[in-house]
Amino acid sequence: MGRYVVRRLLQMVPVFAGSTFLIFFMVYALGDPVAAMFGDRAPDPATAAQIRHDLYLDQPLWRQYLHYMGQIFQGNFGTAFNGRPVTELMASAFPVTLRLTVVAIVMEILVGIALGVFSGLRRGRGIDTTVLILSLIVVSVPTFVSGYLLQFVFGVRLVWAAPSVAPEAPLNELLLPGLVLALVSLAYVTRLTRTAIAENTRADYVRTAIAKGLPRRRVISRHLLRNSLIPVVTFIGTDIGALMGGAIVTERIFNIHGVGYQLYQGILRQNSPTVVGFVTILVLVFLAANLLVDLLYAVLDPRIRYA
Repeated sequence: MGRYVVRRLLQMVPVFAGSTFLIFFMVYALGDPVAAMFGDRAPDPATAAQIRHDLYLDQPLWRQYLHYMGQIFQGNFGTAFNGRPVTELMASAFPVTLRLTVVAIVMEILVGIALGVFSGLRRGRGIDTTVLILSLIVVSVPTFVSGYLLQFVFGVRLVWAAPSVAPEAPLNELLLPGLVLALVSLAYVTRLTRTAIAENTRADYVRTAIAKGLPRRRVISRHLLRNSLIPVVTFIGTDIGALMGGAIVTERIFNIHGVGYQLYQGILRQNSPTVVGFVTILVLVFLAANLLVDLLYAVLDPRIRYA
C-alpha cells in the first residue's frame, strides 16, 4: 500500500504541472492583466512597462510560470488587483465553501444512497419508477432555476431558511444552499446506487448469502451495499472538487462570498492572480480526492490489493 501511495503521488506531479500550466497559459497568454487593471482607461506606456517588470510579465511565458510556481512553494500566490494578497482571499473564501461542500456531500451520501438502495431493492415497482422520474427531473432543471425556486419557497415564503448567507454562518444556515448545490449530484448518486443495487441483487454471492440463512439486513449492508458502492464512491470522490469549483451559481444566489464568488469576480474583472491561485488549489483538491477514492476501493472490496 505504501509503495502504491508513493507511486500515485509521483504520478500527480506531471498532472499538477500540466494542469496549472494550462490555466496559467489561458489566463496570462490569452489576456492582458495590465490592461485589465486599468479597465477602460489606456495606461501610460511607462507605467505599464514598470508594472509588467514588477509582476514579471516582461519575461517569456515559461519563465513566468516557473517564477509563479517558485512563489507558490514559498506560500506566495501573488496579489489581487485590489491590493489584497490572494492568500488572504483564500483564507476567507475556502472555509465557507468547504463547509458548504461538506453539507452537500453529506446530503448526497445520506439521501442519495438511501433512495438508491430503497429504489434498487424494489426494481420495477411504483416507488422505483417514481424515484427515477424525480431524479431525471432534478438532473434536467438547471441549478439557477432550482436555486431561485427553493430560495423563494423556503427563504421568502415559508421563512424556514435565510435567503442569503453570511460567510461566518453556522452549518444549519448552509442547509438550503447545500441542498441546492447537491441536488444534481444527489440525483446522480441515487441513480448510480439504484443501478448497482438492482444488478447485484441477482449476483451469485448474494444468493449464496441468502441461502446460508443470513438476515436480510446483514445481506444488504455487508454484502450487497458494500460491493455496490464502488461506482458511487468514485463519483462522490470526483464530485468534491467539482462542487467546490462549481459553486459559482449557488454562491451567487445566496450571496455567499466563497470560492465560487471569488472566481466569478476574478473572471469578470480579469483578475489573473486570483483566478490562477484559486484554480491551483482546486487542482490539488481534485488530486487528493482521487487518491482518497482509490484507497477506499480496498476498504470496500477486500479483493482489491495495491502493490
